[in-house]
Amino acid sequence: MIRLHRLSARVEAFYLNPDLIVSVESTPDTVVTLTTHNKVLVQDSPDEVVAAIRAWRSSIIAAAIPAAPRRRSDAALTLVQATAGAPPARDEEDHR
Repeated sequence: MIRLHRLSARVEAFYLNPDLIVSVESTPDTVVTLTTHNKVLVQDSPDEVVAAIRAWRSSIIAAAIPAAPRRRSDAALTLVQATAGAPPARDEEDHR
C-alpha cells in the first residue's frame, strides 16, 4: 500500500493499493484514476505518486528474493594463463 494525501478541505492521509491505479494525471491537480473508474484528487504530485509506487514495488521484490551471503576475499585476484595447445590439424579435404 502507498500513502497518499486526499485533496479536500482538510488534508487527510489514506492508503491505496497501487495495483488499482490505471493512470495519474496533472490537470493542474493530481487525479488518480482507479480500475473501478473512480477518480481521486490527491495533494501529492504525479512524480511523488510514481516514486511511492516504485518504492512499494521494489520493497515487494526485495522481500521476495532471499538475500545471498556476500563473499569477501582478502586475496587479490590473479590472472591465470591457460596452456596453449597446438591448433587442430586441417585436412585439405575439409576445404573443398
